[in-house]
Amino acid sequence: MVSFQLDQLYGWITAFLWPFFRILSLVGTAPVLSDSSVPLRVKIGFSALVTIAIAPSLGPLPQVPPGSYEGLWISAQQVLIGIALGLTMRIVFAAVQTAGEFIGLQMGLSFASFFDPATGANTAVLARLMNVMASLLFLVLNGHLLVLAGVLRTFEILPISVHAMNTDGFSVLFEWSSQVLVSGMLLALPLIIILLTINLALGILNRTAQQLSVFAVGFPITLTTGLILLMVILPQTSPFLSELFDSGYAAMSRLTQALASGS
Repeated sequence: MVSFQLDQLYGWITAFLWPFFRILSLVGTAPVLSDSSVPLRVKIGFSALVTIAIAPSLGPLPQVPPGSYEGLWISAQQVLIGIALGLTMRIVFAAVQTAGEFIGLQMGLSFASFFDPATGANTAVLARLMNVMASLLFLVLNGHLLVLAGVLRTFEILPISVHAMNTDGFSVLFEWSSQVLVSGMLLALPLIIILLTINLALGILNRTAQQLSVFAVGFPITLTTGLILLMVILPQTSPFLSELFDSGYAAMSRLTQALASGS
């Protein structure tokens, strides 16, 4: 007959439950992994498999009942850590979508939008196109594996503990969020400069030849020029996106170090 004590049961539960919360929170917020096209059961099952694989290597965990106030506090911390790490990489893709919004605005395609199930809102066509391109590059560069490896390393830097983490560390996430505009503008800058030059030329042409309707001529010119520029520039954006992904991984590391500095 197999018998076990209540403390042993608590130990088995906590060895799985608390790491599972951190990993599931990351999977639920990280790019590509959290896509709405991925069924919820797949996300939960994948997180459970990863947790089972790493649980034996996590070392001793706090001897706290999961249903106690301290256990609930530890669970809340794991959820916050996972969400923060996932949002760090999502900011990278938000920058790519912002670049698509800027380019679409200059090309006159800002009105061409459709419902994006990934964001739950209307998204410009170019923003969706660039997001898909960035997602494919992210998978090709094994970014999803690097994100998982990064969250697994956080258990060494920021182990599961009853001690409170340093909440000031979340300032790293707020600082990193500035890359949404900075990196988005840098990615869209070549097309913005050329399209602004074309719009300036059309404005001068409208003043010199007022019988020419700029509204009838300008839109086809900017749209055609923008599409040609996209064909030329988009294939060359891979190095920039690769560096942006690397910056996201580094931001995850800085965030973990900042959160651990108070524990």
